[in-house]
Amino acid sequence: MRGKTYIVAHRRRREGKTDYKQRLRFLRSGKPRFVVRKSVNNMTCQIVEYSRDGDKTIVSVNSKDIEKLGWKGNAGNLPGAYLVGLLCGSRANKKKIKDAVLDSGLYISTPGSRIYSALKGAIDSGLQIPHSEEILPKEERVKGEHIAALAKKLKSENPGEYKKRFSVYLKNKVSPENLPKHFEEVRKKILKK
Repeated sequence: MRGKTYIVAHRRRREGKTDYKQRLRFLRSGKPRFVVRKSVNNMTCQIVEYSRDGDKTIVSVNSKDIEKLGWKGNAGNLPGAYLVGLLCGSRANKKKIKDAVLDSGLYISTPGSRIYSALKGAIDSGLQIPHSEEILPKEERVKGEHIAALAKKLKSENPGEYKKRFSVYLKNKVSPENLPKHFEEVRKKILKK
């Protein structure tokens, strides 16, 4: 006697690594994917095209690439994410890629997050990516003005906490109070390339 036939799901579905319904929607669009992935201190943006033999990565940019252009701030915050997205978008433009769709993976969609900061950078570079304006972070936050304001406040009120919280900036010899100015310098370098 036989029981019911049980079909085992794909390994990536069982492990919760791939949403196959979402992937099918991306493939049906016929456009390359603007893939954004994050870790605590880094961001990675890629332009990926579907191929029957396996997806092909056309452009790949991570936080190390913006450091090579002079970025001395944290690469895992909103300004760093924006610059990674901007650099990825500008490299995609050089390869004649004009439009894409956002692939944020299995991350929970939070308006104004680093994922959408990278998306804003790619859009500002000229890539056409469908989105809603409400999800993008405000311009002040993208430039790091909120970080500069906190640094000014802590420097006057609690110097010990200031040194602890902004140790990476101080080690890299960039003043966190001047982060918006530093951001603009690196942004101009990316747009000139």
